[in-house]
Amino acid sequence: MLIRVGQAGCALRWDAVHQCWRWPDPVGSQIYAWPAPPAMPSGLRMLESARVMASCRSGRLLMGLGKRLGMVELPEPGQPGRALQAQVLLTIDAAEPRTVISDGCADRDGNFVFGTANTARDQRPIGSFYQYSQRYGLRRLALPAVAAAAGIAFSPDGRTLYFADSARGVIQCCHYDAELGKAGGLKTFAQLLAPGPGTAIVDSAGALWSVQGGALVQYSRHGEVLRRIALAREPAASVAFGGAALDQLLVLGGQGGLYGLPPDLAGGLAPGLADTLFDDSGSASRGNLQA
Repeated sequence: MLIRVGQAGCALRWDAVHQCWRWPDPVGSQIYAWPAPPAMPSGLRMLESARVMASCRSGRLLMGLGKRLGMVELPEPGQPGRALQAQVLLTIDAAEPRTVISDGCADRDGNFVFGTANTARDQRPIGSFYQYSQRYGLRRLALPAVAAAAGIAFSPDGRTLYFADSARGVIQCCHYDAELGKAGGLKTFAQLLAPGPGTAIVDSAGALWSVQGGALVQYSRHGEVLRRIALAREPAASVAFGGAALDQLLVLGGQGGLYGLPPDLAGGLAPGLADTLFDDSGSASRGNLQA
């Protein structure tokens, strides 16, 4: 264990701009960083909770805040502590009160791809997948409705999109065109070893790392199970490569613990791929929803 902070963990990401891992705590309404950037605290308080995040080219953070996407400006080093308030960009599926943003990441072209989940007890498949960019606004991807979108990740070339649904026992993949905002050619990539899929990442060799059932499972690029890693103290919630050479794989526990792999497991792993920074350089195209 490297550090334990907060009450819950999700959406671990490597922030290449500030050279640290970041993750939101949706229970404590905090954003944490490890190692903490110089003259910055490890935790930053937010006025509302978030489960999903992506680093932006400007150094800001794009956050999934319940049903809304928002932009958070990080304080300058040494600034007095204050609660961070997100600039709301848009509300997702405003007419459907049961859905919230459940998972997402930037694609290889700097667009944000995310999905929603049904929070009602019926767990009906009413969640959807979207692409958001400053250039095109919000575009719905032509993928099947889900009970809860999870495990969104992209192949090294960005042309394959992986995702899972909490109500199904498979990881699916499809062809993805970032410029057109289109997905097609859906097929099954692999079977889940346990229910409850979480976040996922792809390394430089094309292997998929999937959090499922509180453990970390590595699949080959062809969908074969290579290894399964479980934490002794708490269920795994998220995973991310980071460090200067992207050769450090850290696992975030569901109760706020951050873990590094022991040498016998970490040795010989292919390095990760840097998260593409969300392109927030343009003006937002609000309310632009394409089916």
